[in-house]
Amino acid sequence: MASILQSPGRLLIAFTCIFTTFMGESKVAMSVFRPSNWALAHATFYGDETASATMGGACGYGNLFQSGYGTDTAALSSRLFNNGYACGTCYQIKCYQSSACYNNVAYTTVTATNLCPPNWSEPSDDGGWCNPPRAHFDMSKPAFMKIAQWKAGIVPILYRRVPCERKGGLRFAFQGNGYWLLVYVMNVGGGGDIGSMWVRGSRTGWIQMSHNWGASYQAFATLSGQSLSFRVTSYTTKETVIAWNVAPSNWNVGLTYSSTANFR
Repeated sequence: MASILQSPGRLLIAFTCIFTTFMGESKVAMSVFRPSNWALAHATFYGDETASATMGGACGYGNLFQSGYGTDTAALSSRLFNNGYACGTCYQIKCYQSSACYNNVAYTTVTATNLCPPNWSEPSDDGGWCNPPRAHFDMSKPAFMKIAQWKAGIVPILYRRVPCERKGGLRFAFQGNGYWLLVYVMNVGGGGDIGSMWVRGSRTGWIQMSHNWGASYQAFATLSGQSLSFRVTSYTTKETVIAWNVAPSNWNVGLTYSSTANFR
């Protein structure tokens, strides 16, 4: 049911609540996520062709190759980052009305994995691209090069939120200790985001976890020596999945545990 991996360290349409159980996972479907309307913004890039500068980041995904996100990623301005609740969200981006655009490219799809912080020493229209209230995407260089010539530096774009298509189940990267569990949730499908989360030990009831930062949630509880299950709710769709017995009783920090449960 669960496997272990090595790891480093708004358009909503409401439906009648449906509860289903399959292969040990449970799902409560509250709504379905549809692509948003296209909106105007700008895009820049950071790092080089290797995308090594994009590893880590404010969402806490660590090595983006090992966590499954690769180089198709972007850092969001604070207006879009939403204090970390936008971590894992997916966007289609296409270059718009610039001589640097590759006109034969419809769009590329990126995942939000980092924050592009404000640069208050520069005006928002000349260097301070991520200053509020701007919507801005600071893309990895490989992702930027799919839509425009990198020498342009900055290009106007059209963007829209889209559902995240993920292969495999949710991944839970553990940090902390037996009395404080910090979990980074990765490979999230559907809305791609996490709005709330609970953990349940084999000797406890459901314990609500608090949002730490980025894609991480924490529980101040004694959970060592217990197998762990998680209940996760999407920030965007409010859909909930329950991943039973994700981590065995001898779980340890520094490891990533996976489940077949995911959002669709």
